[in-house]
Amino acid sequence: MLQELSPAIAKLKEKIMETWGFFDESDIRDKISKLEAETADPNLWNDRKKAETVTSELRRLKDRLVAWEKLVESAEDLETLLELALAEGDESQEAEIANMFASCEASYRELRLKEMLDDEYDSKDAYLTIHSGAGGTEACDWASMLLRMYLRYIEKKGFSSTIIDMLEAEGGIKSVTMEIKGDYAFGYLKGEAGVHRLVRISPFDSSGRRHTSFASVYVSPVLDDDIELDIKPDELRIDTYRAQGAGGQHVNKTESAVRITHIPTGIVVQCQNERSQHKNRDMAMKMLKSRLYEYLRAQKEAEQEEKAIEKKDISWGNQIRSYVFQPYTMVKDLRTRVETGNIQAVMDGELDQFIEAYLVFNWQNKQ
Repeated sequence: MLQELSPAIAKLKEKIMETWGFFDESDIRDKISKLEAETADPNLWNDRKKAETVTSELRRLKDRLVAWEKLVESAEDLETLLELALAEGDESQEAEIANMFASCEASYRELRLKEMLDDEYDSKDAYLTIHSGAGGTEACDWASMLLRMYLRYIEKKGFSSTIIDMLEAEGGIKSVTMEIKGDYAFGYLKGEAGVHRLVRISPFDSSGRRHTSFASVYVSPVLDDDIELDIKPDELRIDTYRAQGAGGQHVNKTESAVRITHIPTGIVVQCQNERSQHKNRDMAMKMLKSRLYEYLRAQKEAEQEEKAIEKKDISWGNQIRSYVFQPYTMVKDLRTRVETGNIQAVMDGELDQFIEAYLVFNWQNKQ
């Protein structure tokens, strides 16, 4: 068994050294030095927002460097341990070596993915919105199932989430928007944007027939306040209304919820989770800024049709992923062709294989 592990371990170490070398360790150290110099400047702390941005970026770079250094060290220790075990014919080390190999492999896969998250806003927090589409009550139930799936994934990743706006409907959710906080939240989740298709025997159909339902997912980064966009007041329609659901008498009796429509683009955002209309308006403007930035960036890059998911019909022919419960079980991503029969694990938030495959696919297309 040790002999069988030998080529796999050698290959893994080769990939680790090759990948880390490709991403230029000296460049990371230079960036760390410059940021440390900034933090040493007392004037930096006069601007709290900028100070938080600098220290956050410094922490990310240091964590990145330390993680790779530990991985390289672990790979070298693994190789040495294997060589000693082979030289001594000590098969008792087999289990320990196999565990070390599995740990190194998992760490390498995670770090390699983070190196692919090199777009401008990949490291940011994210807004994620789910809209039910064609399918009526079925689609609303499907939207609520997707919400649960993403909440489970967020929990597994160690991220945090806040529901900003939710519109409930018969059978489930008409739409929901949440803010997700965590390192590289947008980078990991950006590939989830698109139409998700469900095929199953409907629990709402007494005849037990199969139904197809659709829901769209839209993801955008949470932008810093210093990003400037020319949003003219006369291009906005601002509506207020009473919030729905839990929240106490104040929330339900006052028009504290806010909906903002950007008339030129048709982008609509809304927020109702705060007790104050003023706070809801501020959050809605922040979301609008994020959505509009993504819209304009996509337009500039001639990728608007691909990026502006909410402009597509939420129906057949536009889906990025299919979830089939009957007559067989399968989840298949139509972009990367990755598929699995363990649909329950996917619905419980096991999305790594799809997210990893998309990031690799997207990164290779940029090379």
